Amino acid sequence: MHCASCAANIERILAWTDGVKKAQVNLATETCDVEYDASKLKISDLEKTITDIGYGVVNEKDSQQADLSARADLKKKLVRIAFGFGFGIPLMILGFIPTHAHFPMSYLMLALSTPVFIFVSYPIFNAAWHALKNRTLNMDVMYSMGIGIAYVSSVMGTLHLVLTEEFMFYDTAIILATFLTMGRYLEARAKGRTSDAIKKLMGLQPKTATVLRDSREIDVAIEAVLVDDIVLVKPGGKIPVDGQIIDGESYLDESMITGESIPALRKAGDHVVGGTLNKNSVIKFRAQKIGKDTVLSQIISLVERAQGSKPPMQRIADRVVQYFIPTIIIIALLTFIIWYLIAGSSLLFALTCTISVLVIACPCALGLATPTAVTVGIGRGAELGILIKEGEALEISEKLDTIIFDKTGTLTKGTPEVTDIISAGISETELLKLAASLEKNSQHPLGDAIVAKANEQNIALEEAAKFDTFGGKGVGAMIQGKAVLLGNRLLLQERHISYPSDTEEKIILFENQGKTTILVAIDNTFRGIIALSDTLKETSPEAVKALKKMGLDVIMITGDNARTAKSIAAQAGINEVLAEVLPRDKAAKVEELQKKGKVVAFVGDGINDAPALAQANLGIAIGSGTDVAIESGQIVLIKNDLIDAVATIELSRKVISRIRQNLFWAFAYNVALIPIAAGILYPFFGITLKPELAGLAMAMSSVTVITLSLMLRKYMPPVKLK
Repeated sequence: MHCASCAANIERILAWTDGVKKAQVNLATETCDVEYDASKLKISDLEKTITDIGYGVVNEKDSQQADLSARADLKKKLVRIAFGFGFGIPLMILGFIPTHAHFPMSYLMLALSTPVFIFVSYPIFNAAWHALKNRTLNMDVMYSMGIGIAYVSSVMGTLHLVLTEEFMFYDTAIILATFLTMGRYLEARAKGRTSDAIKKLMGLQPKTATVLRDSREIDVAIEAVLVDDIVLVKPGGKIPVDGQIIDGESYLDESMITGESIPALRKAGDHVVGGTLNKNSVIKFRAQKIGKDTVLSQIISLVERAQGSKPPMQRIADRVVQYFIPTIIIIALLTFIIWYLIAGSSLLFALTCTISVLVIACPCALGLATPTAVTVGIGRGAELGILIKEGEALEISEKLDTIIFDKTGTLTKGTPEVTDIISAGISETELLKLAASLEKNSQHPLGDAIVAKANEQNIALEEAAKFDTFGGKGVGAMIQGKAVLLGNRLLLQERHISYPSDTEEKIILFENQGKTTILVAIDNTFRGIIALSDTLKETSPEAVKALKKMGLDVIMITGDNARTAKSIAAQAGINEVLAEVLPRDKAAKVEELQKKGKVVAFVGDGINDAPALAQANLGIAIGSGTDVAIESGQIVLIKNDLIDAVATIELSRKVISRIRQNLFWAFAYNVALIPIAAGILYPFFGITLKPELAGLAMAMSSVTVITLSLMLRKYMPPVKLK
């Protein structure tokens, strides 16, 4: 294969992709560099190139047109099927009826069948021609060889060119092409149904929005909404874009994002997500994310991208097909040689067996086995609030033996509360005031809890200067001329700040209770302890139990001290704990396990845990409903619920299991029927497989695979049935 033959096509196509100026293309063992001047190319050139290599062109901006084109294509296939059976079956019957016409019946069959044969089989020959033009052997080439041999043999027999009138395959050629078209029709319909999840998501997007401009309410197309527009949504209306409520409160149905059927109360300051439904009151919000940046658009984009990806299992199937097609052509030639030249059978019998082999061996079911299951499985995951960003994640999920959970915000609710304040040398109010004034800049869950406690007590906070963070150990700043430090023991040890011996006993007591302790120092003098507690999510113990039942080793990792970590882990049912691990070291802990041969999944919030999510064999970002496009994890869970982590693995295992079933049935048809088509049973039982029946069996193999894949649309992970 020489890449020079495709250089022009690649040049013209790549010229339209993101302004790229140079492309490197690897084909077989050769490499070529393609240079081009994008300014000289036209859209029509691109469309012609794509059409020339056997694909259709659909305007991406008009999805309705795409649907219309798909329906029109299905209608054309149905018309071809109707013509094929309408003429093919009468021709078959005509071949068995004795006639006394004054002219050869074969000429009548030639005249009747030729236009129908051309009409029905044209798409097959056209696709085969494009494949050969691009120097590839695909299924259409095999189809064309089978029906082409049948038709040409019939014409040669009619005109007495080498063959005689006993070689009448007109009905076979037409019915065979019809069965092949029927297989393509069923395949196209199934592929349309596999994208139902995408269509449902797209259907959630409202078409218009009511915005306030110049103090007037005006309805605009969703595309015309701008960032910072004030959007008005009335009861029963859909939230058009993502934003933050500035006036009003209402219950919103957010089931399309969270999976929760109970509407959630949203008020001023809360964020709203496009596509959710306003239930009972008027709200105004400021648009923050529009177009492709909205949560819903990102979900759709993720699902579309994942449905087009290939897991390793599919790549193996692709390689098998590359070798399979030439092998079958060789088998077909050997079948003809053995029966006609060696066994001495009739030319008619040898041709019949050869055509049957070419048709029955068509690996179309093999090509459908993986992509249909992946497409349906990923679509089903999206409906369940599980966004699988690439097909490979499905296969990795099945191989997992270890799963690591981050503690804060993953196993726990991530919203700790201040439970105890112990001051030394200053009042508790002053201690809380300084601590909260410092923590209001940290954006850390523990800091938020301290600020919330100060707000609860109506304590006025001060401005902090020279704010600094000490990676995983604490924070510090200047407040009212005082150097304030908040952190763990390690931070105070590094600063050589000591505290009374009885303070250590109190810290240990708090930690044994599963509380996190923050030590406070002012001007290098210890001034108190603030204890906080973060409770487990209700479903965490259930999720851990289910994962253990699946045979996975469950580990918790946290920056907290060992006592606090073990207390929380015990409540969750986790025995193995990695405590006092700084954020930058979490990825190293994952790598250590991988070097021991473990296949590791890491479950975290997708922000602080990004390095570990990227290092793990499988990164699962949880609770990212307003930031679904994070790139660190292969799987994003919309709901902040660990049950979905279990459901992800169950769904992945189900999809991979279904792919294996599909591959089995795809191969089973071929392996079982190729020898029969080649005539292996004929010497013993007089059984052969006619080309028409071979075509039907080939179509049924595809139907079997597609049906098995579509059954995934109703799959519900067992953990969600409890």
